[in-house]
Amino acid sequence: MPEGPSVRKFQLLTSPFVGQVVSKVGGSTRKINVNGLNALRLQDSQVHGKNLYLAFVAAESPLAPTAEERVLRREAANGASSPGQEGQEQVCAAQTHPQDEEVQELQHTRSEIPAAAEGQGHWLRFHFGLFGSVRANEFSRANKANKRGDWKDPTPRLVLHFENGGFLAFYNCQMNWCSSPRADPASDILSVEFHRGQALDALHKPSPICYILLDQRYFSGLGNIIKNEILYLAKVHPLTPGSLLARSDLEHLLDCAIQFSSDWLHSKLRGEGLHLQIYQKQQCPLGHAVMKGTFGPPGGFKRLTWWCPQCQPVLLSGDGDHSSVTE
Repeated sequence: MPEGPSVRKFQLLTSPFVGQVVSKVGGSTRKINVNGLNALRLQDSQVHGKNLYLAFVAAESPLAPTAEERVLRREAANGASSPGQEGQEQVCAAQTHPQDEEVQELQHTRSEIPAAAEGQGHWLRFHFGLFGSVRANEFSRANKANKRGDWKDPTPRLVLHFENGGFLAFYNCQMNWCSSPRADPASDILSVEFHRGQALDALHKPSPICYILLDQRYFSGLGNIIKNEILYLAKVHPLTPGSLLARSDLEHLLDCAIQFSSDWLHSKLRGEGLHLQIYQKQQCPLGHAVMKGTFGPPGGFKRLTWWCPQCQPVLLSGDGDHSSVTE
């Protein structure tokens, strides 16, 4: 599924439409009453981890500050300079296996459109599937034949046409109404509000480090590709308990997570491909054979994991020595 940087890229595509009124709605979804979106104004667009949130209000309602404007105002109040926050990464075309897709439903959902006359901000939450995406002023086209041999274009779940002539198309996503975004920006690895101390405390837990990195409560937006790549960059075995790692090792791993996510985003914004070192590889960059396993917490989602047993030795408990795992 699209990871945090991809969803940030989707948010960038929606931002130019903030302030415009929806003139026509289409799409295949039956989970929400799409007709109720007609004549509403897109008030705001935000991203939290792997979820995109769009706020809609009655067309006559005044516009609220955008997410970027709120950040700039907060920094101005703190005497800080603007970081020039940008939107985020784009997902690889053949990115992950079905096992890598999270299926997490929002428990408190509403199938009806909120009453726009209330003048309150009402948020439509988008959670993207394996090949989920957002297109601005274009539709997705088939790049190969399906199993039946047909060249059938993907069907968008939702299409929003706006008064100025442009449109947004949303593919392979779940949509739910909610009163407000439900994520803590302090846990979002690509947020200016990301809290390093909180993240380091989470990494120091006794659970395998590969479990902790995918826990969206602490690393919102961090997905399986990022997990595999940063563990290789930091030379950490995926099953190493975080509590066995030195503080300096945890700091380095966290730096790798932030840097890799940012680099991936910027490469996608430039239209460049992502250079992977370990994910879905048979050899690491040093020529060592790569191992693969499916790991996840008891009762939780399992994820395919690639690692190099030579570059990423296991840290044993007892004496703290490093040794390679053989399987």
